[in-house]
Parts: sequence; structure tokens; C-alpha cells
Amino acid sequence: MTSTPEKRAADAVDGVEVETETQTQTKKQHVEYPKGVAVIKAEYIVSNPANNGESTASYDDDEAEGGERSKPENPSGGKKRRGQNKNRDLKQKREEIRLCSTLLDPDNIRECSFGPDQCRNSHNVEEYLASKPTDVDGICPVYQAIGYCPTGLKCRWLKSHYVEGKLLRKDDSEIKKDEEVNKISHSAKDLLRKKKYIFKLADQIIPYIDSQVQNEENLEKRKDNEAAYIEAPFKVAEKKKLYLKNAKIVSPLTTVGNLPYRRLMKTLGADITYSEMALTIPMLQATAAEWALPKAHKSEYPGFGVQIATSKHYQAAKVSEAIYKETTHVSEINLNCGCPIDLLYRQGQGSALMDQPAKLLRILKSMNYCSGDIPVTVKMRTGTKDYKNTAIPLIDRILKENDVAAITLHGRSRQQRYTREADWSYIGEVAQTVKTWNEKKEDDKEKSDTQPTWFVGNGDIYTHEDWYKAMAIDGVDSVMIARGALIKPWIFEEIESQQYLDKSANERLEILRTFSNFAIEHWGSDEYGVGLARRFLCEFLSFTHRYIPIGILERLPPKINQRPPAWKGRNELETLLGSTDYKDWIKITEMFLGKAGPEFQFTPKHKSNAYENSR
Repeated sequence: MTSTPEKRAADAVDGVEVETETQTQTKKQHVEYPKGVAVIKAEYIVSNPANNGESTASYDDDEAEGGERSKPENPSGGKKRRGQNKNRDLKQKREEIRLCSTLLDPDNIRECSFGPDQCRNSHNVEEYLASKPTDVDGICPVYQAIGYCPTGLKCRWLKSHYVEGKLLRKDDSEIKKDEEVNKISHSAKDLLRKKKYIFKLADQIIPYIDSQVQNEENLEKRKDNEAAYIEAPFKVAEKKKLYLKNAKIVSPLTTVGNLPYRRLMKTLGADITYSEMALTIPMLQATAAEWALPKAHKSEYPGFGVQIATSKHYQAAKVSEAIYKETTHVSEINLNCGCPIDLLYRQGQGSALMDQPAKLLRILKSMNYCSGDIPVTVKMRTGTKDYKNTAIPLIDRILKENDVAAITLHGRSRQQRYTREADWSYIGEVAQTVKTWNEKKEDDKEKSDTQPTWFVGNGDIYTHEDWYKAMAIDGVDSVMIARGALIKPWIFEEIESQQYLDKSANERLEILRTFSNFAIEHWGSDEYGVGLARRFLCEFLSFTHRYIPIGILERLPPKINQRPPAWKGRNELETLLGSTDYKDWIKITEMFLGKAGPEFQFTPKHKSNAYENSR
């Protein structure tokens, strides 16, 4: 409503003109907020945080990708607790008295192959039970989920399913089978370890790729080239179809992208998940830890991809064939061309492949030939150096010489890491490149029946508004979310509802409880499994604690690169969930996993979280 001079005069009091509602709102719209600061409502700001002057909002987001980067010292003197805590001791201590596995179930005691006198584990059940820490209150998550507890007497929730010397077991009709898939057989691992595994496909394609390398290195020797040329031994198998249009995708994530987390994200609306990055050499050596990475929960399939990192085409060929033959629930094999970790870069893996196009093409070709019906995809960055984007010519060459089912572009260079916002303008340019190639393919009669190459953008997606803005870019088929899904796991719910969801502290706690239960199902309910579950829950909390409840924000939307001042929540639980102190994270784990014993070890990845909290 327009305010006339007469109306303003009537509203004046003691010579001071009273602002109209419209004027007040207009002023609010022009308020200048500090750059890079998340503006908290005044009543939730803690004026004198007792943390020795240390910023509670210093994050190193290279940790999302397992990066390693040194941080500068504090110019004002002394060292800030910044950068990563390297050489973290993450090994969980095992029990002092370990019960022999043959005695786990009193109703099904098996003969020990070593004998009671020679076995290095205890055969004294009473002594073992007396040495165990006090049972965790509540019902065993594994027993509750599948109807029995395979851990038996080692279970930390033993009293919930151990009555009068017997382990409880539900009726067979209520027992659930193991729902984890992609477990490589012991015999296949043994053959890999002994280098006797038969690579029927790789052994044919590797000499062919090798001959191409020789031709590239001896271009001036045309006759020698012709003599060395080996014809392709077979055609690429027809691939399973991917459909990524508008798909809700969780990025491959180091450490935190484990099976329980991915399973949690499926319950919260994710369509596509990826394994943590697996290295080809340890896989070919049958390393148990590396072959644990392609394992998935059956709820992830279809829509589960295995990501690998390599620098050699022969390694890529063999691993792709092994994944094809030994797994059952893989929708795609993704080549990592974006990992910024210095160690991998120096070895020619990850983002280093962007500087070696010929090698990258050979690797993709090897994967395509040897992955059977599993499609091959690739994830990369804008380039390796700042202000020198190389993705467009590289992708142009990939599409010209290879069939890849999808390309994902992270809108940052390797050198940039997380120091600036993702470049969505360049992502849009790359999207047009892929779109143009797809249109050419449709016009080509020989290729018109092949699947299009999907293009996925990645970087700084923290809200549903970010997601829809990115999806509006012409040529972008979908958007991959990394940190946004770690900090705010319900982001796909917001995308679906197209609104901000002010999750209560109790709702957020239930999400953590679900993760905890999934973790115990995956790693086991014994002391060792509980220790792993606790450790990975702490790793998860190292991201979720950064969420700022929208109910205490002065303005929306929140930005992923904005840091808040010290704040308190609307209740004690909300304050606890936002704590930057890892000791508080351990307190949260104790709500689900019982008291952490003195043997539990956890060092936060980022140094700024490693101080005593006195909130």
C-alpha cells in the first residue's frame, strides 16, 4: 500500500518518522551480510564460546575425497589446528580373551582343527563371558533384522537373545537370508593370489592394446607398424542399459561412502550409489579390504556402480573382467579420473589421467572389452590446473573413440580442490558437447540404435534449489551429490518435496540410529564389529555436525561454503548434534552402541575438531 505524505506525518511520533511495513521489508532485502558467513538468528548465537579462540567452523573438504594437503601456519603466531591429522591410528583393538569360533553357538559346537591345547583362542566359555564388558542395553540389531545373531556368544547384546544357556533363533519362516551381494568366492581370491586366475577376455585384448601402444610410439616406422598390428580379437559385448535422467545420485566417497551409509541413502530416496574407489593392483592381489569395496546391499541394485582407479590398461582389463565374472549386482564400472590425492596422482592414477589422453582411452577401451554386459562410465574434473580447463577436448576425444555410458564432471580442477565454488558455467559447456555428440549419434544410421551417453554434473549441491538450478542447464541429465548428502542425508527428500525440511533433532537422531543398525548388520555385533561401527559413525558425524538447522538461520538458502559463528540449538540434543568436538560425536555413538571402552580409538580426520568441548 502506498504511503502518502499525510499518512507519514500522522504516523510520526516525537518528530521521528515511523517506517511502514513495506519500507522495513525493503531495508531487510538490502541488508549486507558478511561474505562467507552463515547468518544465525541472534538468540541462537553463543557470544563467548569456550574453545580457546579456535574457530569452530574450520573444515578441510579434501577429506570428502580422501585428499591430503598441508595447511599454512597462523600468521599471528603459533599453529592453528588446521589440515588433516595424518597417520591416524584407526585400528580397533581386539579382545584380550578371544573365544574360539567353534564355540560361538552352544547348541552347535564344532571340532577345533587345532585342538583345545594348541588353539591360540580360548576354549573356556565361562572365562570368556566373565571377561566381556557389560552388555549393551536393548535388542541386538542383527537378531532383530534377520532373526538370529551369527556372532553368537561374542555379541555385545547377548542378553537379548541368550536365555538359560541357549541362543534364541526365530522360526525358519522369519529368518532373513544374507542380503549383501557381490562377494567374491574364496576359490577366485585364491587363484588371483596365486596368479592362476584365467582372464579369458583380458588375455585376448591386452596384446591388441599393446600393439596400439607400439604403433603410437613408432609412427615414423609405417612398415613396422603394419607388421605389428593385431586385429581386434572380438567385439564389445552388448551392454546393460543405464537410465540416469533425473536420477538422484550419491557420489563415490572415500571412507564415508561405505555400505551402511549407501544403504541408508537408499532408504532416504537415492537412486544411484557407488562403491568407494577401489585400486586395481590390490584387487589383482586379492586383498580382502579392496574386494570388500564392491560389496553392496541388494537394495542398491539396480543402480550400483563400482568405481576403480588405475594407471595401466592391462590392470583395468583384468579387474573389469574379474568384476564381471565374480559379482552379480553391478550396474556400471566407473573409471576415476578425478581423484586429487597426491599419491595417486604421482602414480598416474585418478586426475593424472586427464593429462594423458592416449592412456585414458586405452584404459576405457580395455574396460569396455572386458566388462561383459556391464557398461563403463567415467568421472573427471574440469582439468588438473587452475584456469586451464581441458575437459571439453578430452571428452570430445573419448566420445569419438569410445563408447561410454555416462560421463560425470566435477566442476573443479585438481589444483583447485575445494578452494572455490564449482564452475557450473563450464559444466554447462561440457553438457553441450555431450549433447551434440548424442545428436550426431541419433543421425547416424549405424549408431542410432545405441544408447545415448548420459551427462552428470557434480559440485556444491546442498539444497533442492541447487539441484533444480543445475538440472535446468541444457544437456545436464542428472546431478551427483557428495558433501550435500553427507552433511544433510535427507537432501533427496527435499528434492522430491521441492522444499526445505526442518528436521527435528529427534528425526536426525533416528537417521543416525538407522545407520548404526545397518553398520552392526554389516560389521558384526561383537566387540570388533561395534568398534568399526562406532568409528564409521564418528566419520559420518564429522560431516553431519556441520548441518545448520534452517529454523535457526536468519536467511535462506544456506550455502555449503558459508561458515557459522558458534551457535546453540533449539534444544540440548540439537546443540549436541552440531558440536564440532569429536568427543561429543563419541557420546552420540554411545546412545546406540553402548559405552565406548578405553580400548576404542578415534582420531578426527581434521585437526580443528580435536579439542575439548565445554559447551
